[in-house]
Amino acid sequence: MTELAGAVVLVVGASGGLGGRIATQLEGAGATVVRAGRSAERLIGPGAYLADLREPQGAASLVAAALQAHGRLDGVIVAAGVVAFGPAVEVDDETVSELFETNAFAPIRILRAAAPALLESAAGGGKPFVVTLSGVVSEAPTAGMAAYSASKAALAAFMQAAGRELRRGGVRVVDARPGHTSTELSQHPVAGVAPAFGAGLDPDAVAARIVSAVASDEKDLPSAAFS
Repeated sequence: MTELAGAVVLVVGASGGLGGRIATQLEGAGATVVRAGRSAERLIGPGAYLADLREPQGAASLVAAALQAHGRLDGVIVAAGVVAFGPAVEVDDETVSELFETNAFAPIRILRAAAPALLESAAGGGKPFVVTLSGVVSEAPTAGMAAYSASKAALAAFMQAAGRELRRGGVRVVDARPGHTSTELSQHPVAGVAPAFGAGLDPDAVAARIVSAVASDEKDLPSAAFS
């Protein structure tokens, strides 16, 4: 088991519907949560930080802020993301760039920036972790969401390989792939209009499943784990 009480956890995307819930549930388990996002109105509590993850230094600045505030880092959860809709042959370069910058490059940069502190936590007897959310589209790329699916599949592939490397140093990397979840993400696409998805997963239940997986030392969260 991973002891969350007293752990310092950076939650990136804490201004979002799912990230905010994850942060709150971690705090309920006794963790010290550093909330980060790009919407000041939705970030809760002292020690919350703003950053634009599309900027190359945005990720590193969040990790540095967490370390400066608390002196260590025991976990990172990346729940930030953007979505786009529309035919694959019509997606423009600007949309593709924003999807990959936010959904793939930013988590990669965060992992790279946080790795030294997480390895140090492991060396000190901790059980540090990284959680990303590539979603079900990384398992089953979806028509009408080709570029979004590709950005999330890139994230899943990178984290799977990185996890094999980092586990040698005692750092656990978990990729979560829930299906469509009832948050506001699809209502604010960077391009296109969301289709009629139907009922989505309960975001409180998804957040609870992710926090439970962290505490119980699970190593992967495929879409079937959320059914």
